[in-house]
Amino acid sequence: MTGQRELPEADAPIIEARRLYKHYGNIRALEEVDLDVPPGVTGLIGANGAGKTTLIRLVLGLIRPTYGEVSVFGKAVEDDPAGLRARIGYMPEGRCLPLDQTAADFVAYAAELAGIPPVEARRRASETLFLVGLHEERFRYLGDFSTGMQQRVKLAQSIVHDPDLVLLDEPASGLDPAGRDQMLELIGRFRRFGMNVLFSSHILDDIERTCDWVVMLDAGQMIHSAPLDPPGESDRVSVEVFGDPGPLVDTLSRRGIDVTMEGAVVTVSSPSDDAFELLRDGLESSGSSVRRLGTSLSRLEDVLLAAARKANG
Repeated sequence: MTGQRELPEADAPIIEARRLYKHYGNIRALEEVDLDVPPGVTGLIGANGAGKTTLIRLVLGLIRPTYGEVSVFGKAVEDDPAGLRARIGYMPEGRCLPLDQTAADFVAYAAELAGIPPVEARRRASETLFLVGLHEERFRYLGDFSTGMQQRVKLAQSIVHDPDLVLLDEPASGLDPAGRDQMLELIGRFRRFGMNVLFSSHILDDIERTCDWVVMLDAGQMIHSAPLDPPGESDRVSVEVFGDPGPLVDTLSRRGIDVTMEGAVVTVSSPSDDAFELLRDGLESSGSSVRRLGTSLSRLEDVLLAAARKANG
């Protein structure tokens, strides 16, 4: 690659959006989105039509916002969209591969487009196809590949130039269960490699298995942006109460307990004390009635439902 990269500070957001709008005529794809995406692997979750692909295209500079601004690595996308795209890998959702080329030729071509010399591009293509499990098939034509193999080729071309950020738009789309597991395992490797990834999906389990931060979109609006809790974390207990959870939150907060609220779900964190006992005492003191209680209520599905209820009033 050419030139020295200018990376942001370790804790600085990779992607920032401020009062971001994108309209297509009467269709409002995004509405007043304010967003900070931290380093690491971030999941972009939402139903089909929520605005995920639109946000990715804005980050890439392929489309311009109706209002607002998007920045990547601290630089406004509109100031140098081509320069930023050289530092980003992109795996689109739809079918887009040239079926009359071999996997090796196509991925090497993608590397050359990123400014890598031809000999080095061939070497990188071979290494990257090996990484995604297609080393022996690399000289086969893409038209002979299964859907899962084509998805791996798309993944390979997105990382062959060693980008600072990888955007994956529904990478497990159309895959059978085995293929989905293999794709998620590959994305899991990115976390271990220290790569920055924005991973779009409408499947909650995929995000939970691969990501350490989640951004939720609903009808073009951002309704949640927060870190994901590791499954089964033992020092956290959540409760969903009937009615207003405010009295319970106030009671716990006055006692100096670390407490968060998502809709009607209240979560207590305590690495040193028994979180169940803290929550039990708080429920008794506040007079709150329990709808359900457990260690899994803060999982992504519950958070999404609570955030959607809050956003819809």
